[in-house]
Amino acid sequence: MSDTGSKPKVVLGVGGGIAAYKVCELLRRLTESGHEVRVVPTDEALRFVGEPTWAALSGHPVATGVWDTVHEVPHVRIGQSADLVLVAPATANILAKAAAGLADDLLTNTLLTARCPVVFAPAMHTEMWEHPATRANVATLRSRGAVVLDPAVGRLTGADTGRGRLPEPGELFEAARRVLRRGAAAPDLAGLRVVVSAGGTREAVDPVRFLGNHSSGKQGYALARTAAARGADVTLVAANAALPDPAGVRVVPVTSAVELAAAVEAERAGADVIVMSAAVADFRPATSVASKIKKSGGAPAPIELVENPDVLAGLVASRGRDGADQVIVGFAAETDDVVANGRAKLARKGCDLLVVNQVGGGRAFGTEDNQAVVLGADGSAVEIPRGPKEDLADRVWDLVRDRLPR
Repeated sequence: MSDTGSKPKVVLGVGGGIAAYKVCELLRRLTESGHEVRVVPTDEALRFVGEPTWAALSGHPVATGVWDTVHEVPHVRIGQSADLVLVAPATANILAKAAAGLADDLLTNTLLTARCPVVFAPAMHTEMWEHPATRANVATLRSRGAVVLDPAVGRLTGADTGRGRLPEPGELFEAARRVLRRGAAAPDLAGLRVVVSAGGTREAVDPVRFLGNHSSGKQGYALARTAAARGADVTLVAANAALPDPAGVRVVPVTSAVELAAAVEAERAGADVIVMSAAVADFRPATSVASKIKKSGGAPAPIELVENPDVLAGLVASRGRDGADQVIVGFAAETDDVVANGRAKLARKGCDLLVVNQVGGGRAFGTEDNQAVVLGADGSAVEIPRGPKEDLADRVWDLVRDRLPR
């Protein structure tokens, strides 16, 4: 932080896109959570949301030009004093100017003088996002240490739908918070492609009922959010998690264990790290009937179960098939003999790390906190004390990073 004990200082750059209206909610979340925010909109952004709105929500005057309050040298001072620069929406124009090092307004000058973490949240039409020039600019910015979040998929302007939507304000706030927590640390997962599974699978008995578990997906989502904030290219295979898509993360929704196995297999090639935090059902009904099972007045017919594929063991067995040198992380939920059962599972699965947590009695499932012991194939054991699930996620990624090929 710029001053010990002071509020974190955030520069919120706003580009000239229709999504600027969503940034008002992001600004509110930042200020109400104790951040000091200076808004630096482009002239184009003010066509969508006016200066009085930004000033009222931030509590600070708003300027767009280097000649405003020139005696304070704003084009230098704003970037120098910031703990984080967050640009949302980051238009194709802003990305291009930032990549080229242009400085023709206050925002681009601020980007050049900032020595703190910089996060871009792009928003534009799909064709613009996919254009080779934009992709090259994004790659350049990432190579320089900036975090460029992939845009979300959804409704754009007009009748268009596709990738290019600004992530929701709450998720952008979480991304900013995670980057701020790391201070001046570089995005140490930049350049890595990671796949995370989360949630709990459901195995249909009939159109109404299913066999499932209590997993909420919160730990897996924390792992995905944290990896994106640390610069990784993240795909999240999400099983029945009623949670908002994390900013900068591509989400693949699935329902059953078979669907999850297929989705992870499809994403496996080219991944540097795979983290299997989803609670995958061990068994499924041998048949799922087409109509709701009715009461018959007697004992219900037994449900015949068959074993589901062992997704984690399958990933380990196929590792290296495509020449990939992947780090594979498993999760184990245990109710007793946590470490002993965890070591036995690690030996069976053959993964590099196994995160073992005790469940039941209000622990782990659906909570905001977690604790675990992370067992390594090298015999190591790292205790992670109870705390927010994002803290556990950070510790897991630290351990993964230390096992990546140099």
